[in-house]
Amino acid sequence: MKQVVISGTGLFTPTHSISNEELVVAFNAYAELFNADNAAAIAAGDVAAIEGSSAAFIEKASGIKSRYVMEKEGILDPTRMTARIAERPDDELSLQAEICVAAARQALARAGRVAADIDMVIVACSNMQRAYPAMAVEVQEALGIDGYGFDMNVACSSATFGIQTAMAAVQSGQARAALVLNPEITSGHLNFRDRDSHFIFGDACTAIVIEGADNAVGEHQFEILESKLKTKFSNNIRNNFGFMNRFDESGVGKADKLFRQQGRKVFKEVCPMAAEMIRDTVAAAGLEVAQVSRFWLHQANLSMNLLITKMLLGRDAEPNEAPVILDTYANTSSAGSIIAFHKHQDDMPAGALGVICSFGAGYSIGCVVVRKK
Repeated sequence: MKQVVISGTGLFTPTHSISNEELVVAFNAYAELFNADNAAAIAAGDVAAIEGSSAAFIEKASGIKSRYVMEKEGILDPTRMTARIAERPDDELSLQAEICVAAARQALARAGRVAADIDMVIVACSNMQRAYPAMAVEVQEALGIDGYGFDMNVACSSATFGIQTAMAAVQSGQARAALVLNPEITSGHLNFRDRDSHFIFGDACTAIVIEGADNAVGEHQFEILESKLKTKFSNNIRNNFGFMNRFDESGVGKADKLFRQQGRKVFKEVCPMAAEMIRDTVAAAGLEVAQVSRFWLHQANLSMNLLITKMLLGRDAEPNEAPVILDTYANTSSAGSIIAFHKHQDDMPAGALGVICSFGAGYSIGCVVVRKK
């Protein structure tokens, strides 16, 4: 089987960051307005009052201290609680394509590649800016890539599913090299009026160059040793926004058209699934978990990652064994594990083994075992 490597990664980080403290001030102001406007109904027991939040609660529940967003003033406006980002004309580069291009150029430079070296573009993320034309084809055009592109969505596992898809294309000869892009503008699907989830997500975009090992020239190569994917249907993480919403106007704008989850169920069910998936993928590569020096896990919740690594190692992981970036980036959906990989790889010696693992809505889990060259 043809050897395939990840030869470069890139990261776009928005300029705006919101701390827990800023987010709490806005949320509590909204809660006060809501409770005042609905005082009579609350007193009658017809409407539940909204409880205030706190920075300490957020950090304890998630491990998150801040998050990057594309625009913050609209989010922090208690009368709006949504970013203010103007629509662009059709003849201008789309916002999601723009951040893809920024991350892609960084990944290409790191891999020692140019657009002419790429044959395939995959844009894989939780939420696309539009239904069509595909974001990947717009990015392909913007970068000047002669080949093909398509979009895919497996929620928080989109990046690892994209890696597997790109690897197969390179192995089969359909593409010399591929770009996998994960543009997560998660602030667009987050309900900032929901106390249990208003703090979870942040915006970012990651990029990955995947190519045959025989042609790779970059200084930061990781050979892909094994890759496994798994899905199992669950309603515990869901977003009902879609083009069919217009069929029934009564549901437009309702809370279920944004992100929602049953967090305790997700924690209980996903952690053992992820640990088992990592064990199976490592074993399929002919290795043992003890040989793996780094785990780049999906950055959704600190407690989840601590439990998964403890299940794998039989002890608490050291910080360098399972790097955390969600404290400053929050949950960036499919980009999270790749941000961790991008930021925490250069110190690894040649021959070191690592695992990229993502998990989320679906349920979906993707696991990739790599070795630094």
